[in-house]
Amino acid sequence: MTLKAETAVITGAGDGIGRALALNLNARGINLHICDISPERLAETEQMLDREKGSVATAVVDCGNREAIETWAKTIASEVTTIEFLFNNAGVAYASEFRSATLDNFEWLMNINYWGVVWSTKAFLPLLEASPNGHLINVSSIFGMVGIATQSAYNSAKFAVRGFTESLQAEYRGSSLTVTCVHPGGISTNIALRARSDGESADTSAEERDASFRQMARTSPTKAAEVIMKGTLAGRRRVFIGWDAWFMQILTKFLPTSYHLVTARMASRNDESN
Repeated sequence: MTLKAETAVITGAGDGIGRALALNLNARGINLHICDISPERLAETEQMLDREKGSVATAVVDCGNREAIETWAKTIASEVTTIEFLFNNAGVAYASEFRSATLDNFEWLMNINYWGVVWSTKAFLPLLEASPNGHLINVSSIFGMVGIATQSAYNSAKFAVRGFTESLQAEYRGSSLTVTCVHPGGISTNIALRARSDGESADTSAEERDASFRQMARTSPTKAAEVIMKGTLAGRRRVFIGWDAWFMQILTKFLPTSYHLVTARMASRNDESN
């Protein structure tokens, strides 16, 4: 499906799902405004895009900084009157048992993974509302469905994104703005490689965490972007990516208060295989 003369904004487009979304949208002829905290990764994404298919504007933005997001949004608003897609995708990871977690690292993750979504949505909302066919897509996680040991910060942010998004779905029901919450399972990205850690989790090197994560992360970013776009264009309120995401969603339905018996066993098996 080709969507001409429409505009999309993507946060965290330096690699992973964000880059895959940029490539997918560019192939559809959609004009792009993309950002990332890393100028190097952002430049790599930019080089992969075809400007003959759609315009591309890049900006180095820290999505954990409200002022940076608002400044970026004002710049875009000076150039366009509407945007049709906002993908709040930027995210980071932090592993630690809560007793060992530092509040600085907890706040760092929350600022990017939750507040970044809120700040970005607020900043771009006027442009979305001005479109006769707007789409707001917030990326939560399967960890926005289940609580996992050492993931209290990530769980907090992703559950919050889910709640925030579902509230907006109620507010914009029947309007021209479609609101979608995305719950990816294990996507083969570099998020674990760049994750922060404290306590016992810090005893594992970044390379070891990455290797362990990729054993479970079987879905490619390209496939994830395809699923997200299919769900977005279909106007779905919730999009699950990967068998693991669907499994967790079903698990919480049948074992809403005791699913930890299953997830703990799965984690133990993964540790043994490593």
